[in-house]
Amino acid sequence: MHTSLQFGLREWKINDLDSLVLHGINPNISKFMSDAFPDTKEKWERFLRNVITDKSLLYRAIDIDGKAVGGIGISPHRGEKRCNAELGYWLSETYWNRGIITTAVKQILSLAFETYPALKRIYATPYGNNTTSHKVLIKAGFTLEACFEKIILKNNEFLDEYVFAYRKVEI
Repeated sequence: MHTSLQFGLREWKINDLDSLVLHGINPNISKFMSDAFPDTKEKWERFLRNVITDKSLLYRAIDIDGKAVGGIGISPHRGEKRCNAELGYWLSETYWNRGIITTAVKQILSLAFETYPALKRIYATPYGNNTTSHKVLIKAGFTLEACFEKIILKNNEFLDEYVFAYRKVEI
């Protein structure tokens, strides 16, 4: 069920740390995330310091009532893949199934194409068992480009990796 809930995307602040620890350290989130996803207060603090100082990344907090309850980001590639960028996101379990991530993905796409004029393709690589994320990406206009079978080892289980992409339409 989708209920309208006001949220915004904003830059990260160092005082988001307590909210990240509260909302981000959750096995129901981390099971769908890379092993690099922070799972301690110290790792979340390192994440914050990195995204605040590294201006090459387009990472934003998902803010509800002044609290960071999730994150979304674009990591542009360099060199011969400079027209591509990777999308990643997560949201506090408290706010799941409200349409927030789908809307946030659409917002970050617009911001990414404005920020990086050379960008032509944004892709995401959710695990095969993350069907909710697959639906989010399709609703946001992404197309399934590939499925790599059993290449992810997560929690002692081999998982498929899906590649969804959004390509900039030239007008």
